[in-house]
Parts: sequence; C-alpha cells; structure tokens
Amino acid sequence: MEYYFKKRRWKILLLLLAVGIGIGSFFYTNWLVRKMAVEERKNVELWAEATRKLASPDISSSLDITFLVDILNRNTTIPIIISDSNDSILENKNISYSEVNKDRVLMRELKKMKEENEPIVISITETEKQYLYYRDSILLENLKYYPLIQFAVVFLFIVIAYLAFNSSRNAEQNQVWVGMSKETAHQLGTPISSLMAWVELLKMQNIDANLIQEFEKDTQRLQKITERFSKIGSIPELVRTNVAETIISTVEYLKTRSSGKVKFVLDFDQHKNFEVPLNASLFSWVIENLCKNAIDAMNNNGTIQVTIVEKGEQIYIDVTDSGKGISKAYFKTVFQPGFTTKKRGWGLGLSLAKRIVENYHKGKIFLRQSEINKGTTFRIILNRG
Repeated sequence: MEYYFKKRRWKILLLLLAVGIGIGSFFYTNWLVRKMAVEERKNVELWAEATRKLASPDISSSLDITFLVDILNRNTTIPIIISDSNDSILENKNISYSEVNKDRVLMRELKKMKEENEPIVISITETEKQYLYYRDSILLENLKYYPLIQFAVVFLFIVIAYLAFNSSRNAEQNQVWVGMSKETAHQLGTPISSLMAWVELLKMQNIDANLIQEFEKDTQRLQKITERFSKIGSIPELVRTNVAETIISTVEYLKTRSSGKVKFVLDFDQHKNFEVPLNASLFSWVIENLCKNAIDAMNNNGTIQVTIVEKGEQIYIDVTDSGKGISKAYFKTVFQPGFTTKKRGWGLGLSLAKRIVENYHKGKIFLRQSEINKGTTFRIILNRG
C-alpha cells in the first residue's frame, strides 16, 4: 500500500511541477507583452515628436529633415491616426482600407484607439494642437493571446501525458494479469491431475467414504480456481444466469470455511430470478473476495449482508460487513493492485474483482460507504442486457 502512495505522491509532484512551469511561462510572457507595449508607446512618442518638429517653422537643416522623415518611415507596424481637436483626421499610417470605405474605416479605428490608449498631444504652435492616436501593432495583439495559447498547450500536454501514462500502465497491467493467470493455471494443472488420480486410487482402498468425499471437494475446488485463472487470461463467455444462485452457492461454500462467529445474511428473495449475462465462475470469485475481505475486517466475528435490488435494467448488489471500516483517505485507492490493510497478502483481491466486474461484465463496482468501527459496503451494478 505504501508503494502506491509513493507513486501517487510522485504523480502529484510531477503534475505540480508541470503546472508551475506553465504558470511561470504564462506570467513571463505577460511581462514581455507589457514591456513591448511600453516600447511601442515610446516609439509612438518619438514618431509624434518627429511629426511636431517637421511641422515646426524653425526647422531648416536638410539633414534634420532627412533624419525626421527616416524616423517616420521606420514605423511599419503600429497603426496611427493624427487628428485635430475636432476629430478631423489629418493623417493615418499602417491602416488598411479602400478608397470607398476609407472614412468609415478610419473613424472606426479612431474610436478603437481612443478606447485603448491615451492620445499623444503634438503642439504645433501655441494655439494649434494635434492629437496622435494609436493602437497596438498586430504583432503585439497576437502576442497578447500567446500566454493563453501557451497555457492551453501546456495543459493539453499534461492531459495527454497523463492519459498516455495511464494507458501504458493499464496495458502493462493487462499483460501482467494475463501472463500471471496463464502461468498459474498451467502450474496448477499437473498437481490437480495427480490429486484426481490419488482420489480414484483411494476409492479402491478400504478408506472412510466421507474422507474421500472431502478430498474430492477440495480437488474440485482447485479445478475451479484453475478454471478462473485460465479465464482471466482470455475473454470469458457470458451466459444469462440467475446471479442470486451464484451468490447463494458462493456463500454456502464460505460458510463451511469460515468461523462460526461469522453470520451471513442474504437479504433478497432467494426464489426470484435475477437474470443477467454472467460468467458464474468468475463472478463467484468477486463475491468470494469481497466476503473474505469482510471476514478479515471483522476478525472472524461479525455479520456479512448481501442485498440484491432491481432498478430498471440494472441489478444492484451490496455486500455489507460490520468490520473496522476503511478511512476516507483510502476510498480512491482500494481497487489498486497492491492495496491492503493486512499484514499479509498481495492486495490483489479488490483489483481482481474490479477487473472481472468492469472489464468482463461491463458493470461497475465501487466502495459505496464506510465508517470506522461500523462497517463497509461495496456495491456492484450489473446490466440485464
């Protein structure tokens, strides 16, 4: 269990690191945008000053005129409009329009510029003033959206990486499950065949028939376990089956192999047909794992209640125990391979149950509720169709 919590912590740390990089990049790009906006403002102010000097009657040097004209011509990106105090447009630069819609486009641009930036006042004479309006260049406009696009790309990358990691992990787990199951079934095959032969040999001897019958039951049990493992490694066949009969059969088996202090309560009509597409052998394993976990949680002393309820096209099966309960901190990890609160065990029971219910029967299994020192309820949902 500790192993999975360590993995979870590493995932969270990597996620936080990625988010931190994304947020840092977002704020840095925003800072660059603000710096560029300041630089554009300075360029516009320089352009305005050049315009003022060119309009000034004091200018005489051809060198000065050439220099000022050069400053004006360097602006090829920032849209600019110069107007008088009555908003009559005197000059414009870097604004696209046709002669037909010139006035309409320029007035629309002037309105936008007034909303975006404060104008720069150009004092031509003591009584004559012009107003230079501008808005951000196309480059700066596009750059403003870049942080949002960048953040979206980082977020998308995180999501894709997470999904790819999960997909890879699930594929790896599937290979492990299949390999382990087939190998287990193969390894059990030989000793089971030997046990069957020994049982037949014992029948020929003068041995207590009840003892031989118990040997046969245990051998059949091993055959059933082998069958389960072989089906885990392949797609099992589902047959329309009364799930109540499978549950009753499993509980009857568990009664003979659990403490007399464990009480099983079947809270449903045992004569009713709760028919669903089912692989009885595998589903019996699910109920068995849930009940065995419950017995351990109760320290072999308590009550296990199995309830079946029909809801439309679904059947709800609840397995409730009166055990020590599960902390809410573990609700999302109980079905992970390796999770266990016991000192001994592989922690594969609930993971196996989830695989059988959800992968093979297209149903759902989840921890419905649990209270410390009061008990736990697991719910299984199966579809009738």
